[in-house]
Amino acid sequence: MLALAVRRLLLAIPTLLAIVAAAFVLMHLAPGGPFTKERQMPPEIERRLLAEYKLDLPIHEQLGHYVLGLARGDLGPSMTYKDKDVVDIIAEGAPTSAILGIAAMMLALFVGGGLGVIAALRQNKAQDYLVMAIAIAGVCLPPLVIGPIMQLFFGVQWGLLPSQGLHRDEFGLIYLVLPVLTLSLPLIAVVSRLMRASMIEALRSNAIRTARAKGLPEAQVIWRHALPIAMLPIVSYAGPALAGVMAGSFVIETVFQLPGIGKQFVLAAQQRDYTLVMGVVLIYSFLIILMNLAADLMYRVLDPRARSQ
Repeated sequence: MLALAVRRLLLAIPTLLAIVAAAFVLMHLAPGGPFTKERQMPPEIERRLLAEYKLDLPIHEQLGHYVLGLARGDLGPSMTYKDKDVVDIIAEGAPTSAILGIAAMMLALFVGGGLGVIAALRQNKAQDYLVMAIAIAGVCLPPLVIGPIMQLFFGVQWGLLPSQGLHRDEFGLIYLVLPVLTLSLPLIAVVSRLMRASMIEALRSNAIRTARAKGLPEAQVIWRHALPIAMLPIVSYAGPALAGVMAGSFVIETVFQLPGIGKQFVLAAQQRDYTLVMGVVLIYSFLIILMNLAADLMYRVLDPRARSQ
């Protein structure tokens, strides 16, 4: 598995370069620029700013300078936040987005996986219909709707939890409870449906029939034999999904006023902050590659047949 990890990481380098080049060109083709304001600045000042950030060069030369900076580990300065580098801005929002995303995914795997197993074991019964109803509701109701509703009841009317903001004190994690719950609901819906379908298929497989024919207890058949097989689609889904939620959710971070990467990315795109947008795209792409690699390695742990491939 070590050889696979090294090979995949080496192949990730040209992939990241292609993503950087595509995102760089698309950002520069978009109308407007970082210094295009409602109030037009004097031409001389605008020329100096363009020269300072090398925006007066042809696009291929700009891309070359940017890639050389990446090779040195430099994401460049922000074009809209004065005296701030992109690395510093991302470092400020990354902990919040990472904690929010990891907590939401762990909750989704635990709750959604459990509901999916219950639905599969009680197929076409009341428990199955209830779980599927919850899953459909979770898919149909977006966080943009669920978030304000939870704020209204849990934060405003009942006063049980903070409804907005993030205070980095000894009780700071309590401010993430509502955002984590809101972000996890769609994930729970997807995981529960995947687990139900996968568990039903696993219970009908020849391996489970053989285990039952050997006289193994039903609990052992389910937890030691069927569950690892049923987890394979969940692992394949969880890798990219975890990368997505760790890279920040603009809706959640805006509704709950959290200083995360997702909110910074959208604001940077609106302001044409090229370097900040490129930095977030690069981080997200790297997370996707890393989480896909982790999912493949976990897949090989759970499925011995994949180890020989």
